[in-house]
Amino acid sequence: MSFEYFIGGRYLRSRHKQAFISFITFLSMAGVTVGVMALIIVIAVMSGAESYFTTQILGVESHVIVRHHGSTISDYQNVIKKVKSLPGVVSAAPFVYTQVMLRSASGISGAVLRGIDPEAGDEPIKGYTRATLMEKIRPQTMTGSTAKAPGIVLGKELAASLGVSAGDSLYLISPRGMMSPVGQIPTMKRFEVTGIFASGFYEYDASLVFIHLKTAQQLIKIGDSVSGIGVRIRDIYQSGQISEKITNMLGFPFWTTDWMEMNRNFFSALKLEKKAMFVILTLIIMVAAFNIASTLIMMVMGKTQDIAILKAMGATDRSIWKIFVFNGTVIGLIGTGIGVALGILSCFVLKHYKFIKLPGDVYYFTSLPIQLEFLDVLAIVIAAMGICFLSTLYPAYKASRMNPVEALRYG
Repeated sequence: MSFEYFIGGRYLRSRHKQAFISFITFLSMAGVTVGVMALIIVIAVMSGAESYFTTQILGVESHVIVRHHGSTISDYQNVIKKVKSLPGVVSAAPFVYTQVMLRSASGISGAVLRGIDPEAGDEPIKGYTRATLMEKIRPQTMTGSTAKAPGIVLGKELAASLGVSAGDSLYLISPRGMMSPVGQIPTMKRFEVTGIFASGFYEYDASLVFIHLKTAQQLIKIGDSVSGIGVRIRDIYQSGQISEKITNMLGFPFWTTDWMEMNRNFFSALKLEKKAMFVILTLIIMVAAFNIASTLIMMVMGKTQDIAILKAMGATDRSIWKIFVFNGTVIGLIGTGIGVALGILSCFVLKHYKFIKLPGDVYYFTSLPIQLEFLDVLAIVIAAMGICFLSTLYPAYKASRMNPVEALRYG
């Protein structure tokens, strides 16, 4: 160990009245600790929220969607085979997408209709298995001489606004009806509510309805065509590259979009909020860094004669500089270490015990979503240590430039 670190360590362990263990030093360490702990907890909550929203969105949306410019896709079986041949693609399923009106005994509401084939791909509705969907979203069937209404699955908010529950009937009105002497007449068909889903997103729960693909094709009169093809892939964060590969393979007039692009504004807002919270809470650490600078300035004033003696014995300006930079860095390191430990412990407690409850009708989740990521913690530690190191430079510089003669004369 060099003598600079030895002397710096002696200053830290000193118990004299102008030593390290003082009220302002404790404030410095406490400030760094609180700032680092708050940063870790807030960033973990923001990362957890982003992960939660991603899971909820992909519980309803496909990873990549293939569409046809200006029309439906008629030869969709051949397109699905080509898409499935690409590496990284797990499944591809056709769907029908249109806007409709729903009318029940107690209300009427607009909705977004999705016709899906549960046998063709993965479960497109969160909480419903393929077998369950095959039972719930059934086409019209005959029971003896009686026709049984096809099944429909609604979002929970939409079901509440219509005043329906499982087993009730409602009418679906499509604007694509048949022509008559008085003009186009909308198509109206009765459905039985066979299920209600909760995606965790109000926009989806308040507008989406699912019926069988064949029923949707008959309702909007498109024959054996579909609106698009939903593709699910193995790595959701490779959706952009796979989307581009599908576009290049199919060519015009096909076009694709991935889940990140469809929800770009939402996730951009989340990332911006995460960065803003990082900057705002870093100010707590900066305040603590000012306290560290104050502590070192007081230490330099109290060690004036010691500095003069060290310089008279041959210590260089750089050696004096290293002594006080070492002292301030150790203060920041201890505060950062305690803050990291308390932050990780707090995240563990919040994640496993969930004692903070949130109203489900106001927020998307009922408890704080926590996801602690190593890179986030590392960035916080580097930022905290960088700020603490910068706060030591001026006091250490002033100590290193001290004239030993003047220090001994007036110290």
